[in-house]
Amino acid sequence: MNILVIGAGGREHALCWALARSPVCEALFCAPGNGGTAELAHSVSLDLADHQAIIDFCRSMAIGLVVIGPEQPLVAGLVDDLARAGIKAFGPSALAARLEGSKGFTKDLCAKYHIPTAAYRRFHDADAARIYARQQPLPLVIKADGLAAGKGVIIADSHRQAEAAIDDILGGQFGEAGAELVIEAFLEGEEVSFFALCDGERAISFGNAQDHKRVGDGDQGPNTGGMGAYSPAPIFDAALEDEVMAKIIAPTLAAMKAEGCPYKGVLYAGLMITAEGPKLIEYNARFGDPECQVLMMRLASDLVPLLLASIDGTLGDQKPRWHEDAALTIVMAAKGYPGPYEKGTVIKGLDKAALMEGVEIFHAGTRSTPAGEVLAHGGRVLNIAATGKSVTAAQARAYAAIREIDWPQGFCRSDIGWRAIRR
Repeated sequence: MNILVIGAGGREHALCWALARSPVCEALFCAPGNGGTAELAHSVSLDLADHQAIIDFCRSMAIGLVVIGPEQPLVAGLVDDLARAGIKAFGPSALAARLEGSKGFTKDLCAKYHIPTAAYRRFHDADAARIYARQQPLPLVIKADGLAAGKGVIIADSHRQAEAAIDDILGGQFGEAGAELVIEAFLEGEEVSFFALCDGERAISFGNAQDHKRVGDGDQGPNTGGMGAYSPAPIFDAALEDEVMAKIIAPTLAAMKAEGCPYKGVLYAGLMITAEGPKLIEYNARFGDPECQVLMMRLASDLVPLLLASIDGTLGDQKPRWHEDAALTIVMAAKGYPGPYEKGTVIKGLDKAALMEGVEIFHAGTRSTPAGEVLAHGGRVLNIAATGKSVTAAQARAYAAIREIDWPQGFCRSDIGWRAIRR
């Protein structure tokens, strides 16, 4: 089978790495890919907004499976267009992808079908939003309704901050994503990422992880796309998994079917484990990044049959197998991230780091030169992933690999995995 992966980040490199190991994968392509995916897959220059060009490429190369990494093509209906062309694609339809594409849609769905989440209100009007915010206890969570590249969520510790966030979102800071906003109550507890594969009727557990969103040690500083992750999360035992499946995932799947938009693909639930039990923070309609990297490191099953079962509605016959070892990944980012940063700096020592036992290096924002140099080409540039008998052991391996990498213009946190290790 010929397979096409859509995307250019560390998540897509990890997916390519897992798919390339499948005995049914004959040829692998990645559009557009990066300096790391090029070692596993043929890089393809495609405009991801041009669905017809993607369809034409799939037909010309006899692509049997398309795996879509980022959220934008899902919300834009790429799966729908591929399906109409008779091409199998892993991911939800545009209507189903609203679980990520509209926070208001998801909150309304939770309210209608009694799925546990934070209390909320939706607003188009800034004056009404400010009046409501002044009446609520602090802190408050202010969210742009649409896709804002992970930057549209503000935790306001004062009513002045809440009002500024409202003005920024509805004032156009996030473009169309900020045409509406959601104000939520703040949830206290420990955050966990949980993944389920869905086929429209059924859902099966597909692992859990915890990530580090803040740029600095001790979870300080501004939010980022993620500075590291580990799996499994020690807090997430079998009993908690059963509760999440019964109270959150299964009702959501039933609700989406009842609303006429059955959900197929991976459903990524951002959860808060509160004193009252697990509550949904938000849904994503794709694998997380960098959570995907640690899930792929731990997955013992062939990924391709699992993805095909999700598309074909046959997940009831599948049960993923996992390696017992923990996995941890550390993001190396360009200095200045998540603010302005320099591109084009040279990264050395990757070959030596990759030779270390239990270590894989997933590229996120890199490009390769004809001379074989690896250049930084983004904010989050590398994912240094490792496995070990424990999170502590995986962490030690990952940081040992980082010490072999020569990149003065890069940085990483020094405490990825601290919560699991402290526990």
